[in-house]
Amino acid sequence: MLLLEYLHARTLPETKPLILLGFTIPPWMSMAYAKIGMFGFGAATTVLTTDVAKYTVGRLRPHFMTLCDPTIDCSLPENHHQYFEVFECRNKTVSARLLKELRLSFPSGHSSFSAYTMIYLALYLQLRMTWRGSKLLRHFLQFLCIMMAWFTAMTRISNYKHHWSDVMAGSTIGTVVALIVAFGIADLFKERRLSKDARIKFGHHLQQQNHQNHHNSTDDTKANNREYAEVAASSPELLHHHHHQIANFPNSTTSTSTTNQHQQQQVNNGTSGGHIC
Repeated sequence: MLLLEYLHARTLPETKPLILLGFTIPPWMSMAYAKIGMFGFGAATTVLTTDVAKYTVGRLRPHFMTLCDPTIDCSLPENHHQYFEVFECRNKTVSARLLKELRLSFPSGHSSFSAYTMIYLALYLQLRMTWRGSKLLRHFLQFLCIMMAWFTAMTRISNYKHHWSDVMAGSTIGTVVALIVAFGIADLFKERRLSKDARIKFGHHLQQQNHQNHHNSTDDTKANNREYAEVAASSPELLHHHHHQIANFPNSTTSTSTTNQHQQQQVNNGTSGGHIC
């Protein structure tokens, strides 16, 4: 997270650093502190939720009978389908702490913690890994995160440390907490959503400005046409004179050009009446 936050901060415009107790804290460090702080809060919530369930339910682990070897003969018919609360362990090498752990099977703490950390990390990679050089690198790393959580959960069953229901409950707890922290508390994708909204608003502003410019040009054309119609209605003679001037403008220009050419020819021939030295 520290590395990704540092690389992300280099792509952002320079911002004013944070001053804390006279020390200058770079912007990337404060951003990393916020992300890691939220991650730590979610991890503590996951552990607390799991421990509350463990000490409330107190289910026996699958390898409890092997380690404890209780003083109960389960082969006797009178002991079948019976629940015994008072017994002693024949295995004297088992410590009191281990006996306590043997009663804390539900839910799986390893499954809940691994599910939370890996799912949160996969969502964080979705936010920060925006490199377009490879389309599969980010998804491959996300797949590795999910597989690590899945492998951890499966080993708890294969090692006879938990029942399958313990693992399922723990993974559910970790997944739910990761989603709540990522989308509800930390709001990881808020900055991306705000950036998208800003682009949409800017596009709408450009469209409104172009529409306003087109509307203004249309109004100017209509105003000119309206003014021309009012002049034509109030003074038809002026309008007729104006049209006559426009119609005769090319002819007058042609006659003026012809006169200038005739005078130039007279000057060349010496017949203009002027004196040529």
